[in-house]
Amino acid sequence: MKKIITSVSLVALGAASVQAAYAPGLSSAERQKPWSVSATLRGFYDDNYVTLWRDKKRESFGFEVSPSFALNLTRDQTYVGLNYTYGMKFFEDRSKSRADHSHQANAKLSHAFTPRYKLDVSDSFVVAQEPEILAPPGMATVTAGSPLRTDGNNIRNSAKVTLGAWLMPDDLQAVAEYSNNMFDFEQTGKQSKSAFLDRVEHQFSLNMRWTLVPETVGVLGYQYGIIDYTSKDELANKHTPDERDNTSHYVFVGADHQFTKQLNALARVGLQYTEYDTVNKSSVNPYAEGNITWTYNPGSSINLGLRHSRSQTDVADSIGTGTPTLDAETTAAFVSLNHKIASKLNGSILGQFSQSAFELGKADNLAENMLLVGVNLSYEINKFLSAEAGYNFDRLDSDLDQRSFTRNRVYVGIRGSY
Repeated sequence: MKKIITSVSLVALGAASVQAAYAPGLSSAERQKPWSVSATLRGFYDDNYVTLWRDKKRESFGFEVSPSFALNLTRDQTYVGLNYTYGMKFFEDRSKSRADHSHQANAKLSHAFTPRYKLDVSDSFVVAQEPEILAPPGMATVTAGSPLRTDGNNIRNSAKVTLGAWLMPDDLQAVAEYSNNMFDFEQTGKQSKSAFLDRVEHQFSLNMRWTLVPETVGVLGYQYGIIDYTSKDELANKHTPDERDNTSHYVFVGADHQFTKQLNALARVGLQYTEYDTVNKSSVNPYAEGNITWTYNPGSSINLGLRHSRSQTDVADSIGTGTPTLDAETTAAFVSLNHKIASKLNGSILGQFSQSAFELGKADNLAENMLLVGVNLSYEINKFLSAEAGYNFDRLDSDLDQRSFTRNRVYVGIRGSY
């Protein structure tokens, strides 16, 4: 059944009605015109752009150019959004292939058939090298499978279809969802990134949402997940990637609560049961997800999040001919702060911490911690032009030999938009 499901593809954008203004989640600026263009030019210094251990570090100055285009079409019952961003980073340290190129394209369709029935379809396609870009939208960096930067044209595609329906009585809603993540790394061969990480992920879910009081919604949910590794390259000691194929069942309860118009929270707690198809093994672990958003001033907000579940990994060594490392149990937490310092000066801080414990193989019961911190200041010169400066710090502490690293990046630049 899994192989049949793997062949399913999504045809996402078709569309629909005509007339006036269905614009879910759009800012006032986005509603004022259907399109926008922007471009960023930055100079940077990166003290470990290869994300390697200690003496293997390589540092470089460079510059980055990144134009983007966005389109928002609103009609009576339908919204269609498209955006594309191209990135080019030039590294003065390299003697060959001195520039990296990345592409990010996103599409979204939202259609309200009636006040009771709504459909959302989205797709995110990326060609990139950095793990934070390769991670699926809204997920921790470790969900890309590797905390390390990977050279090459590495592809990640994430698609999601969500159908919401209000049932009888009117305080009961059913939400059905299908999501799909595909990863295809350029590096091939024995113990390559393709062998470790090329895969297709499917997840089917059904949530029942019950409005207990106007401010609180109770949630009862079930999810079924499939991880299907697709590379034919060798993992290690003649093991093949399909030994890591697995299926998961999630059951959980939770609630969404609006404390005030400015403060919202959600929580989910439950269990995840995972079966590994080829190696005849199973595991049970807690599943949890939480999020708090507080808009404490106009233009200023803080968002906190937490997630605990299994994740895929680029660690896959085995002991002799024994089972290779299958995956990891991961806890990831993040914080995002946006603060309007003055009328034209804005600051932001992004932080993410994750801890992963590996399952089987040489890395069994070993762990690694990942910390990412980013700080950015932006000054609005005029309505079309802004200057910015920022700093990023990455640190990986791993129980595995010669895998830990630190990375510091600083940049200054200018951004134009219309």
